[in-house]
Amino acid sequence: MDIKDALEMICLTHPGMVRAHNEDSVTCEPSCGLVVLTDGMGGYNAGEVASGIAVSVVASEIKHFLEDARPEDKDDDTGEDLAVVLLRKNVQKANSSIYHAAHSQPQYAGMGTTIVSGLFYDNQVAVAHIGDSRMYRLRGEVFESITRDHSLLQEQIDSGMISKADARMSQNKNLVTRAVGIDEEVEAEIHVHEVNRGDIYVLCSDGLNDMVEDNDIADIVKALKSNLPLMAKQLIQAANDNGGRDNVSVILVKVNGDFAAPSGLYAKILSWFKN
Repeated sequence: MDIKDALEMICLTHPGMVRAHNEDSVTCEPSCGLVVLTDGMGGYNAGEVASGIAVSVVASEIKHFLEDARPEDKDDDTGEDLAVVLLRKNVQKANSSIYHAAHSQPQYAGMGTTIVSGLFYDNQVAVAHIGDSRMYRLRGEVFESITRDHSLLQEQIDSGMISKADARMSQNKNLVTRAVGIDEEVEAEIHVHEVNRGDIYVLCSDGLNDMVEDNDIADIVKALKSNLPLMAKQLIQAANDNGGRDNVSVILVKVNGDFAAPSGLYAKILSWFKN
């Protein structure tokens, strides 16, 4: 099955109930199985600029490259799937673009953004993230985060300094330890996960999970898994009903069919047409 037919994708973002500007950015590229969500930070409108740059660079560069290549192909230098290499390379390219803009234009000084991105291919998803924007997965009845926040709070939880229950009340919620555009170099954390038919993936900014408990997010996803547009609206509504203190964004991906990469003669024929 073609990937655009195998995956259902929904993107939705909202400024929330308090903030005048929306510094989140989202995009879905069904033709190549790519989703990108960013949550900007910085004074005035700088966070919006940073998040917009990151989404634009990552989405446009990967989409363009995949016009002539397959994400499951192996990189000549590293032996990794091209999907992994493309995510790493283009998150760094976005980092450089934001970093140089912040250092050349005073109004953008200190701007940066989190990012979480998924590239679906060959019944897998390569997930890259920096900061505290997340990707969750519903598989059967199991709902869990498949990313781990790059944040001071997560480090405190990991070290046993604070419990998960106490973390909900912490003043350190929004202190990220890694972000796009702050330093000249940044390393995206990237993992490849097997994808099953029926899986639902939820990408979100912290405007959702700071306002809504994971168990409540799970309940909404499970209840509305046959209606992704309504699920997206309900997730954002839940965040806003609980105060909506931040911008809130979600990307939903539902796996409706198999999208294994072609192999053998069929793969060679496709490669001839691409070249």
